[in-house]
Amino acid sequence: MIRNQWYVVLQSKEVRARKIVGVTRMGEQMIFWRDSLGHIVCQADHCPHRGVALSIGCLMGDRVQCPFHGFEYDQSGRCIYVPANGKAAETPKALQVKTYPTQEAHGYIYLWWGEPQETYPELPWFDDLDKSFTTSDYRDHWQAHYSRAIENQLDVFHLPFVHATTIGRGNRTIADGPLTVVDAESLEIWVYNREDDGQTTARRASELPAPTRPFFLKFKFPHLWMNRISDDMRITVFFTPIDEENTMMYLRYYQRYVRIPILRQITAQLINWFSIIVLNQDKRVVITQEPKPSGLHIGEKLIPADRPIIEYRTIREKLQQKAAEN
Repeated sequence: MIRNQWYVVLQSKEVRARKIVGVTRMGEQMIFWRDSLGHIVCQADHCPHRGVALSIGCLMGDRVQCPFHGFEYDQSGRCIYVPANGKAAETPKALQVKTYPTQEAHGYIYLWWGEPQETYPELPWFDDLDKSFTTSDYRDHWQAHYSRAIENQLDVFHLPFVHATTIGRGNRTIADGPLTVVDAESLEIWVYNREDDGQTTARRASELPAPTRPFFLKFKFPHLWMNRISDDMRITVFFTPIDEENTMMYLRYYQRYVRIPILRQITAQLINWFSIIVLNQDKRVVITQEPKPSGLHIGEKLIPADRPIIEYRTIREKLQQKAAEN
C-alpha cells in the first residue's frame, strides 16, 4: 500500500449507530463505530491490556468497552475507566488504543493511512459526480492484491477475450495507443480499439491524433477509478486493500439519462447488475495472477498497449518512495 494517502475503507451505511464493526483493512484488524454525534471512529481491534478483540465488546455511550475486563476507551483511544481500579482512580497513560484519522463523504468512510499530518490533503473524488445522478452500489471481495485489481481496469485490450459475451463483443483486438495522460497522482486514458483487418498493425500513442472527446477511463491515486461511458453514465470503483492478498471492490453506477423517478432507480439497478456480470468475468482471471502484488520489476514482458499499466506502476512506486522518505 502507498502510505500517507486517504483510502475508502467502508461504505457509510456499513457502520450503524450503537454498533461496532470489525474488519481487516490495510492488513490490520480495525473497529469502526459512531459516537453520539454520529461521527466515525476507527481504532485498532485489540485491547492494549490483554489483546482481546474490541470488536466483540460493546459501546457505552462515547466509549468502547473491552469484553474481557470492562476497560473503556474514548474516541481518541484513551482509556478512561479501569473497573478493577475503581472509578476514582487515574488510568495508566500506556492504556491507549491506536486510533486512525477518518472522514466521511459521498457515502463512504475514508481512512488516513500513514503518519499524522498538520493538514491533510483533499479526499480523492471526481467533482463532476453530483446529486443529479441516480446511483446504485455493489461491493465484492476479490482474492487478489489491490494493485492487480486496479491494473485490470486500466487494461484496455483484454475485452475481446475476457468479456467476449458482454462488453468485448465486436472482436476489436487491435489496441491503437492507448493515449495516456499522466500527472503526479492521476491517469486519463483514451481507448482506440479496432478489428484486425490483417493489413495494418497497432499504432503507437504518438501516432494518434489529439483527442476530441473526453477521456474514457480515469484513475486517481491511491485507488479510485472511473469509467466515463458518457456524460450521463459513469461507473466508479474504489479498490480497498484488505491485506496483501485480498481486496474489497466498492462499485457504484451513476446515471441521469432516465428522468422519470421510478424508472431512474430501476435503470440504475439493472445496469449495476450488468456491471456485476462484467466484474465477475474480470475476477475469474485476476485472482489467478502471480505474483500477487504488481510492480515495475516483477518479470512481466509488457507491450505498448500496456502503457496505462506501466504509468500506474511508475507513479505508484514514486509515491511509495516519497512516503518512505517523509
